[in-house]
Amino acid sequence: MSGLLTSVSRADERLLRAVLTRRRPLLDRLVRRLTRLGNAEVILPATLLLFFLGDGGRFEAAATVAFVSLIASHAVVQAIKRSVRRERPRLPVGLGFLIVPEDRFSLPSGHATAGLSVALPCALALGGLAGALLLTLGLAVGLSRCYLGVHYPSDVFAGWALAALTVALVTTFA
Repeated sequence: MSGLLTSVSRADERLLRAVLTRRRPLLDRLVRRLTRLGNAEVILPATLLLFFLGDGGRFEAAATVAFVSLIASHAVVQAIKRSVRRERPRLPVGLGFLIVPEDRFSLPSGHATAGLSVALPCALALGGLAGALLLTLGLAVGLSRCYLGVHYPSDVFAGWALAALTVALVTTFA
């Protein structure tokens, strides 16, 4: 098992370095804004707003799944972070975090989890191009966390997996 963890850790560091070395000032500003979509003070009110935009049918049901998934997955993220206690990435010399991390721990990425917990059920309800764009936006919130230097890629993948699992469970039992 330790061999697997070592391999994942090395891959994480290589992927993160590849992302960090491609930073550009314009992209830095854009990604700082993009990542805020996963902040609790943005995503929670936005998710509640979906109820008012609902049509009383399929989209309203998706908004319910999104809201419940967001709350449930957040609780799980916090429990895992406090149990695993994985430190934030140690960045190469000359590269730093582009934002101040919300807490000390990185696994799983709460922003990646939140973004996909809301985007996935809504994208499935919308379908088509609008759904694909919304899903892309939800995934981009997760990717932004690596670009900013505050998460390893595996933190983001874990967040996405947790979000997908939560959405599936909420959908099944709702």
